Amino acid sequence: MNTLIYWAARLAVAVIQRLPLLLVARLGRGFGAVAGRLAGRYRRLAIESLTLCFPEKSDREIRQIAGETFRRLGENYACAIRTAAMSPAELKPHFECVGAEKIGKFQPDAGPQNRIVAIGHFGNFELYAHIGQFLPGFQCGATYRGLNQPGLNRILVSLRNRADCRFFERRADITALKEAMRGTGLLLGLLADQHGVTGMRLPFFGRECSTSIAPAVFALRYGCPLHTAICYRVGLGRWRIEMGDEIPTHIQGQPRSVAEITMEVNREFEKAIRRDPANWFWVHRRWKPPGRRVKRMLNGKMAISESPV
Repeated sequence: MNTLIYWAARLAVAVIQRLPLLLVARLGRGFGAVAGRLAGRYRRLAIESLTLCFPEKSDREIRQIAGETFRRLGENYACAIRTAAMSPAELKPHFECVGAEKIGKFQPDAGPQNRIVAIGHFGNFELYAHIGQFLPGFQCGATYRGLNQPGLNRILVSLRNRADCRFFERRADITALKEAMRGTGLLLGLLADQHGVTGMRLPFFGRECSTSIAPAVFALRYGCPLHTAICYRVGLGRWRIEMGDEIPTHIQGQPRSVAEITMEVNREFEKAIRRDPANWFWVHRRWKPPGRRVKRMLNGKMAISESPV
């Protein structure tokens, strides 16, 4: 069965990568619409979460947003496969980055200049791996967790390896990530918008949920500036990544708490979701009740297993 899944996936990838991007986007939206009708559990989850976050919206508005969410998911996933095979020149009409100057200009002889970017499942989030083309001197990096199905994981890795981005598997590449953080010019993107088993419980849309504190911990530990980046869909098969202002990690020379920094990241994500609700990944149960796992505290600061460096 695994072999069959692998070859079916390879065939699908090969077909998608030979089609025009706009056709892929339209087909993806169609598949997403069908999936939204058939995946009753996930549609109910999206409606439940949307209602929780937007009590001011009518049932009709909530259902419209949920429907568009599934169409966007289909479009984004299909287009992520297609854009993985496109060169920067081919991507240019479909993808832009705004606010790259907020990261600062890379200075070759100025010592360590890594940056941490808190990212989330907004739009075609695989395009985060391509923002290095807008930031000369920097190389993108990101952590990920490999898929349990080996064949599908090989396909995913092969797609991502086409980008000028270093990917670090959270369990297998700890040493490589440590070494990269000791270097310079790494723009490390860390996903921080979903439930984390070992996260800190912090407010998001006014309700506590387990939140990854990896961006704050990395920024403090390695003395890196911290930003957010949001990928917005601006049209059929077109996206814009907007870099956020630097989030202060120190005040008057003293480090801020991990919780304070992470809550600021959450607020930036909230603004992005309110701006375009259908642009976010609503089919994930974000507001889970507290688990039984006891969180370790080191010198009053939370320790997290997903930040092993």
